[in-house]
Amino acid sequence: MDKIDELIQKYLDEDGSIIGLLQDICQEYRYLPEETLHRIAAATDVPLSRLYGLATFYKSFRLEPVGKHHVCVCVGTACHVNGAEKIADCLCKELNIEPGGTTEDRQFTLETVNCLGACALGPLVVIDGEYHGKVDQAKARELLKQCREA
Repeated sequence: MDKIDELIQKYLDEDGSIIGLLQDICQEYRYLPEETLHRIAAATDVPLSRLYGLATFYKSFRLEPVGKHHVCVCVGTACHVNGAEKIADCLCKELNIEPGGTTEDRQFTLETVNCLGACALGPLVVIDGEYHGKVDQAKARELLKQCREA
C-alpha cells in the first residue's frame, strides 16, 4: 500500500476528517496532485467538486507543485513603506518568475503576502520558514545564492 492509501485509510473512519487528510497529503507532497484528489473522492465518496472547493478555499492547500525552497515576501503596510516592492521585484527578476510562480527547475516558489506579523523587521523575507528582516536587494540576492549553494 502506498503513502496515499495509508493516509486515506487513516482518515476513513473519522467523520469530518477530509481537511485533515488534505493537510497530511499536502504536507507529504507539498501540494495536492490531481490524481490524488480523484483517489480520495473514489475512496471516501466525497464528490470531487467538494475536494476542489476545499483545496481552492484554504490558502494552505496548493494544486500546483511548489519549489524546493519557498520564498515569501511581505508586502504589508510596514514592509511596503520600507521598500518591499523593490525586494519582490528583485526576486522576480533573479528567479525569472512572478509572485505565485515556481521556477522551471522547481527549486523556488515565490509568493507575496499581506502581513507576516513582524512589522518591525520590514522589509521581511521568509525562506523555508526562516525569517530574514531588514532585507535589501543585495541581501535578497545573497539569500537566494545561499539556497542555491545548499
